[in-house]
Amino acid sequence: MLSQTLGRMRAGIGSVTGRAQPAAPLGSVDTAVIWVAGILMAIGAVMVYSASIALPDAPRFANYKPWHFLVRHLFAMAVGIAFAILAFTVPMREWQRWSKWLFLFGLILLVIVLIPGVGKVVYGARRWLSLYVLNLQPSELMKIFVILYAADYTVRKQDVILSFAKGALPIGAAVAAVGLLLLLEPDMGAFMVIAVVAGGVLFLGGVSGRLFTGLVGVGVVTFGALIMLSPWRRDRIFAYLDPFSAQNALGKGYQLSHSLIAFGRGELFGVGLGGSVEKLHYLPEAHTDFLLAVIGEELGLVAVLAIVLMFFWLTRRAFEIGRLAIRLDRTYAGLVAQGIGLWLGLQAFINMGVNVGLLPTKGLTLPLMSYGGSGILANSIAVAILLRVDFENRMLMRGAK
Repeated sequence: MLSQTLGRMRAGIGSVTGRAQPAAPLGSVDTAVIWVAGILMAIGAVMVYSASIALPDAPRFANYKPWHFLVRHLFAMAVGIAFAILAFTVPMREWQRWSKWLFLFGLILLVIVLIPGVGKVVYGARRWLSLYVLNLQPSELMKIFVILYAADYTVRKQDVILSFAKGALPIGAAVAAVGLLLLLEPDMGAFMVIAVVAGGVLFLGGVSGRLFTGLVGVGVVTFGALIMLSPWRRDRIFAYLDPFSAQNALGKGYQLSHSLIAFGRGELFGVGLGGSVEKLHYLPEAHTDFLLAVIGEELGLVAVLAIVLMFFWLTRRAFEIGRLAIRLDRTYAGLVAQGIGLWLGLQAFINMGVNVGLLPTKGLTLPLMSYGGSGILANSIAVAILLRVDFENRMLMRGAK
C-alpha cells in the first residue's frame, strides 16, 4: 500500500504554479515523513485490535465481533489515505484561496451537530454526525480548517497584525465562536487545542510579544473560569491530584489509576502483545483515549519511548519544512506546516500526559494511532498537506516554473 501511495503521489502532480508536470522523482517526496506516519498508523491498528478484542464480552458491545473495531479502524485508514492522496494534489495557493470557505464550512458543521436528532450523542456529548459508514466529528476537521484560516489571516493582515483592534481581535472573535460551539457539545479538549494552535500560528506569523502575552493571559483566565464554574471539571482536577484516594479511585480518578497500573505492569519490555489485563474492561476507552496505556502494558517503556521519539521527530520535521518555506518567501505554506506540527505535537503531548498522569484527564486521542475515523481522516489530510508544502519547497529550489 505504501509503494502504491508513493507512486500516485509522484505521478500527475502539479507544480507550485499548478501546471501539469512530468512524474516527480522520488526525491521530491519526503519519504521519511511518510514512513514515520505510516509506522505510527500501523502500530495504532495493531494496538487498537489488541485493546478492543475483548469489548464484545461487555453487554454494550455484545452484538459485535472481536474484529469489529479493527475493521472500522482499517476502513477509516483507507478513507484517510484516499483523502490524503487527493489533498496532496492540491497546490498550497488553492488551500489559501479556499481557507475562509473551509473555515465557514467547519462552523456550519459545528452548528449542525448541535441540532437535536441530527447530532449523535455518546456519553452525554453531542459531537458526531452519522454518515452511516462513518461517524464524522466536525471538531477534528475544524483543527485543520483553523490552521489554514489562521495562516491565511496572518498573511493577509500582516500590515496590521501588531494592532489589537484590527489584527488580533477579529481572529480572536472567530476562534471564540468556534470555542462557544465546541463548549455546547461539550468538547473542551478540542477547544483548547484549537485555541493554542491558532495563537501559535499568530505568534509565528509575527504578532508582538506583548499582544501575544495578553492573548495567552485571556486564554488562561478563560479556561480557568470554565474549570472553576464546572463542578465535574473541578472534580477531574482534584482526582488527577490524588487518583488513588478512596473517594477518587472508583470515581473521577478511575481511568487514571488504571492507566498508571497498566504502565506499572508493563515495566521495561511489557507483558507481551495481547497480554494486557487492564483492557479487559478495567480501563475505559482503552482503544481510544488510553491506547498508550495498553501499549505501555503490552510492549513496555521501550515501545512508549519509541512512539514519543517518532512524534517528536514528526513535529520537528514539520517546523523545519515550515521554516524553509518561509525562507523561500512562501509564508502561508510555512505557517500551515508549522501549525500542523504544533497541532500534532501538542495533541500527542496532551494525550501522553493524560495517560501517564502528568495532566488531568482530557478526551483527546493519540494522533494517527487511536481508534476514531474522524481523527484518522483529519490526521492523514494534515500529513498530506505537510508533504505538499515540502514538495513545493523542493520544486521551487530546483527551479520549477
